[in-house]
Amino acid sequence: MTRWRPPAPRSTAIITREGFERLKSELDHLWHTLRPEVVKALAAAAAEGDRSENAEYTYRKKQLGEIDRRVRYLSKRIPSLKVAEGAPADRGTVFFGAVIELENVQSGETARYRIVGPDETDAKLGWISIDSPLARAALKKKLDDEFEAELPGGPTRFAVIGVEYADAEKL
Repeated sequence: MTRWRPPAPRSTAIITREGFERLKSELDHLWHTLRPEVVKALAAAAAEGDRSENAEYTYRKKQLGEIDRRVRYLSKRIPSLKVAEGAPADRGTVFFGAVIELENVQSGETARYRIVGPDETDAKLGWISIDSPLARAALKKKLDDEFEAELPGGPTRFAVIGVEYADAEKL
C-alpha cells in the first residue's frame, strides 16, 4: 500500500470582491503580524536548550510550518483568482454570486444558499461553492424551474423559488 494520492481536481478560480479582500487581509495578517510573533517565540524556545524535550519549541515549529503552508497557498492562489463583480443582466437566472431559495420537491423544505467561489464557502452562512453538485445543477436555472441534483443522500429534486443579487451579504 502506498501513500500516493491523485491530485485534487482544480477548483474554479472565481471569487467575489468581499472574498478576495478577505483572502488578501488574511495573507497580510499571517505574513506581517502572526508569523513574526511565532518566529520570536520559536527563537525564545530554541534558546532554552535541549530541543528534543522542549514542547514549546516543537509546538512553535509546527505552527510556523502551518503558517508558511497557508502563506504559500495564498501567495499562489490570489494572483490566479478572477474577481466577479456586479450582478448579471438577467436577475431572474441563477449565476455566480446569486442568493437562491430552493424548495425540496419531495419534502417541501426550503433553504437559502449563496453561490460563491471555493475559497470563500461557509456552511454556517449558507455559502456554497460553485463547484458543489447543488450549485452546478442550479446554474442557469430560472425562477420556478425544477432540477435534480446528485447529493450524498441520492438524487434530489429542487425548485427555484427565489433568486436575488442585491444585498447578497445578508442571507
